[in-house]
Amino acid sequence: MTANIRVVLADDQAMIRAGFKLLIDNQPDLDVIGEAETGADAVAVASELQPDVVLMDVQMPDMDGIEATTTLLEACPDIAVLIVTTFHRDDYLFDALRAGASGFLLKTAPPEDLIEAIRVVAGGNSLLDPAVTGQVIAQFAKAGPGVARSERLDDLTEREREVLEQLARGLSNAEIADALFVSETTVKTHVSNLLSKLGLRDRVQAVVFAYENGLVRPGD
Repeated sequence: MTANIRVVLADDQAMIRAGFKLLIDNQPDLDVIGEAETGADAVAVASELQPDVVLMDVQMPDMDGIEATTTLLEACPDIAVLIVTTFHRDDYLFDALRAGASGFLLKTAPPEDLIEAIRVVAGGNSLLDPAVTGQVIAQFAKAGPGVARSERLDDLTEREREVLEQLARGLSNAEIADALFVSETTVKTHVSNLLSKLGLRDRVQAVVFAYENGLVRPGD
C-alpha cells in the first residue's frame, strides 16, 4: 500500500491554512502533518517533520518564503517546495524558483489545481503549466538581474540546447517531441542529460537558467 503524501502548510493567514487543510485532508492520498505561520517556523517544522511537500507562501513575518525556501532546501533537498502566491504582489517569485522551489500556483487557482500540483511535485516533477508558468517566468525574467553566460552551456549538444529552449517556453515533453520531430522518450533522455550537465535540480530551474543565459527572452 502506497503511503500518503505528507504536506506542511506555511502561510501567515490562519484562514488560508484552514481552507487548505480542509481541502487536502479530504483527499484519500494526502495528509496535512504540520503548519507554520512564519518563514522561520516553516523551516523548523518542515526540518523536523520531513514532509513530502511544503506549500510555501511568499510574504510572511520573520523570514519570507524565498529565504525560507533557500534555507530549507539547503538542509533538506529532498523536500519539494510549492510556492502558493498571489503573484501580482509577490515580486520575488523569480528568486524563489532560483532557490529550488519545484513550482508555484496562484491562490486564485481552482481547488483541484492545488491538489494536482501537490501530487505533481511530490512525484519529483516540477509544476510548469504552459498556460501560466511561461507568462510568470517571462515577467520575472524581465525584471530579474542579468548574469554572465554560463560556461556550462558549452557542455550541451546542439539538440540538448534545442530541448532546453523549448522547455523554457513551457512546452511539455510531448509538445517538444512534436516540435523537434523526435520521440517523447528521446526528449526525456535529453532533459535528464541537460539537467545533469547543467547541475540543475529540475525543469523549473532549467527554465530560470535558460532565461538568465539569454537562450529565451521574455515575449518569445
